[in-house]
Amino acid sequence: MIKKEVLDNGLTILTESIEHVHSIALGVWLKKGSQNESPQDAGIYHFIEHMLFKGTENRDAYEIAKMIDSIGGFSDAFTSKENTCFYAKLLDEHLPIVLELFSDILIRPKLGKEDIERERKVILEEIKMVEDTPGDLVHELFLENFWPDHPLGRPILGTAETVNSIDQWLLRDRFTQNYVPQNMLVTAAGNLKHEEMVDKIQHYFRLENLSQAKNGVTASQPKAASFITLRPKKDLEQAHISLGMMGYSAVDKDRYAASVLNVILGGSMSSRLFQELREERGLCYSVYSALSPFKDTGYISIYAATGKETVREAIELILQQCHRLITEPVSTEELENAKNHLKGSVILSLEGSSSRMFNLARNDLYYERQITTEEILNAISMVTIHDIQHIAMELFQHSNYGVVVVGDLDHLDLQVKDFQTH
Repeated sequence: MIKKEVLDNGLTILTESIEHVHSIALGVWLKKGSQNESPQDAGIYHFIEHMLFKGTENRDAYEIAKMIDSIGGFSDAFTSKENTCFYAKLLDEHLPIVLELFSDILIRPKLGKEDIERERKVILEEIKMVEDTPGDLVHELFLENFWPDHPLGRPILGTAETVNSIDQWLLRDRFTQNYVPQNMLVTAAGNLKHEEMVDKIQHYFRLENLSQAKNGVTASQPKAASFITLRPKKDLEQAHISLGMMGYSAVDKDRYAASVLNVILGGSMSSRLFQELREERGLCYSVYSALSPFKDTGYISIYAATGKETVREAIELILQQCHRLITEPVSTEELENAKNHLKGSVILSLEGSSSRMFNLARNDLYYERQITTEEILNAISMVTIHDIQHIAMELFQHSNYGVVVVGDLDHLDLQVKDFQTH
């Protein structure tokens, strides 16, 4: 059973009781992410996320790490474009220990100068790691070029320049202004009782609305333009391709049809891209498509890694498969197989307490209500052949796509006009 409660101070609590397990998945969410940053302080939410594990008024970084390890639990955090999350998986009997720890790091972080300088080096190394990982780099470069003047196009980690400019005063100011109850959501799933969870959170999270939360940056709807960007990296054996175009938001009425289309295009081993580029042509080991929905917008991306001599062929084949979805209606069998694949993925993805905890947050943050599995499955069942063709026309008939290629690209000449006939 799912229950929701909003405390007097604005903190929202969502729980789902799962009686047959002996664990609890816990998440504390900040409704802010990198899209709320200005260009000058890009990466600051990610920096704060790191710093909250580096010590509080009561314990240092080692004691924080040791406490989770000593109870056999797991804890981590991430920053996304839209949110920041601190989460843990623990035995139900250890809930008070983890709640006390999370309340300590989220209410009383030290944010000391020496810790900041140490962690700055860690984050700079993290940025370098992306540069050295072509599969990640190509996606970062795609977004930077796809939405160049929008916060969603900036890297979550920030840049070396912005990270180096963040100081103790700025970190404390952003933390104080944003880590307030009305900006926060607690979700938990597992062997728990809602009333007891609320009581414990009220006991440990003694948060007061001492300041009015800042909204941060509010950006307009992003607009995309066609581009082809080549990033030379001489030491790579493959060329890494990211091709994408505008998609649908997480709340769009056509999101279920778009998900079915994605399965058909490149979201499964029987998909058209996998079969054409890998199985029939032998051009790739890895090729797939993916939807990336946000609350107000979204995009669809296609990734492939191939030899530098077959980059042009791979891009042409990808665009041909996109165009086919406009001109040729999918078969009834292909549609049903895709819908069944998607339904199975939905059901399997919600079997664990951790996935249920994340789902509670996603539903509340995007829809402000809990969408049932039955509602999702019924919506997938309703997708028609006409819906797929309609979605394909909206996504693929215009030349609003971008392409990034990373690799050893000597003498490779690609122009947007070369592919606009597809």
